[in-house]
Amino acid sequence: MVMLNPTSPAVDSRHPQYQEIKSRVHQALLNRLNLERLSRTRREEAEPEIRGLVADMLDTESARTPLSLFERQALVTDILNELFGLGPLEELLADPTISDILVNRYDQVYVEREGKLETVNVVFKDDAHLMRIIERIVSSVGRRVDESSPMVDARLADGSRVNAIIPPLALDGPCLSIRRFRTDKLGPQDFVDRESLTQPMLEFVQAAVGARLNIVVSGGTGAGKTTLLNLLSSFISDKERIVTIEDAAELTLRQRHVVRLETRPPNIEGKGAVRQRQLVINALRMRPDRIIVGEVRGDEALDMLQAMNTGHDGSLTTVHSNNARDALHRLDTMVAMANLNIPERAVRQQVASAIQLVVHMSRMADGTRKVTAISEITGMEGEIISMQDIFAFDRTGINEQGRVCGRFRASGIRPRCSERLSTAGFKLPAEMFEHVKVIG
Repeated sequence: MVMLNPTSPAVDSRHPQYQEIKSRVHQALLNRLNLERLSRTRREEAEPEIRGLVADMLDTESARTPLSLFERQALVTDILNELFGLGPLEELLADPTISDILVNRYDQVYVEREGKLETVNVVFKDDAHLMRIIERIVSSVGRRVDESSPMVDARLADGSRVNAIIPPLALDGPCLSIRRFRTDKLGPQDFVDRESLTQPMLEFVQAAVGARLNIVVSGGTGAGKTTLLNLLSSFISDKERIVTIEDAAELTLRQRHVVRLETRPPNIEGKGAVRQRQLVINALRMRPDRIIVGEVRGDEALDMLQAMNTGHDGSLTTVHSNNARDALHRLDTMVAMANLNIPERAVRQQVASAIQLVVHMSRMADGTRKVTAISEITGMEGEIISMQDIFAFDRTGINEQGRVCGRFRASGIRPRCSERLSTAGFKLPAEMFEHVKVIG
């Protein structure tokens, strides 16, 4: 018989023999353990007993398939992960450099590191194994996934957002996506050091939040909108009452006076759902100083705009879009979802009077995230909302190291909101709006 990996410490978990041995030992262990007692026991307390039992079983297994010391150690860890965690995912969840975990099939797993996708040497035994892990995730938050409800959103204990879709909708087997969030919160200077924006841009958005301008953060999927929204929210005074509204809780506000609201999906009978629009309406009755909507994606846009226009200034939200101008078109479309037959011009006037700034975030080809535009809404010109860029990023190419080159530049135009910023105590120097910084 041939050892699975006789020479190298690295264990190939993709090897069919390794998966088969792990499955046999795991099942034998389940037959010997008191599962009810195990469910009430912490991993640290049960680990010595389980390691001893697994070692005895592996002594028997080694007669059939010899295992190296490293393979035995890896097998014990994998089985502990199966019993107390999320199986093969535990290794990836423990890696702080991973921002996304994407399971396309049981034997095809990708991760995103520093904005770039790469395949990893992690697999599940089969579709049934992957389904067990998905069911463990969703059941822990009171959700379910089956043929009648083949799509589900959930959240892990660490706040990571999970989406699962299974057959018959997923043709190649169960599919799992996990969006992770940093445990180390990025501070304002981190954004400057990472060249996501410049110091003058940072000072401007800090003043805008402090002066209670209504701000929309726009960008594509994975562009860093929530991270930027967390940054903007950090500039809100501790003396203000903040109400956050999200589909899946992702915001990590540092203030103490924060009320967090989250939508609820329908139950098994299809009833009991609580949508974002209902939460926005309820939030207005909670005496908020600021309302932060994690992402506007439907008819709640109308209530959000009305809140911004009726004394709840300083509100923040995000929206999916390709650029700052598209963000306004998206808001138009989402207001139309409310089916109130409001004339287009009236909707645009509402948008123009409610929102002062659109901050657009983009993910570059090299995986970095940059604020590519800070645009001010200046009013209406006929049927069109007029905007002007205060700051922008112009991409010029890619250098030999594969890094994006370009320049952050100020437009040279002093924003119309300058007087409001000044009145609020933020006197910004004129040279800030003539700043240029070349990178790459």
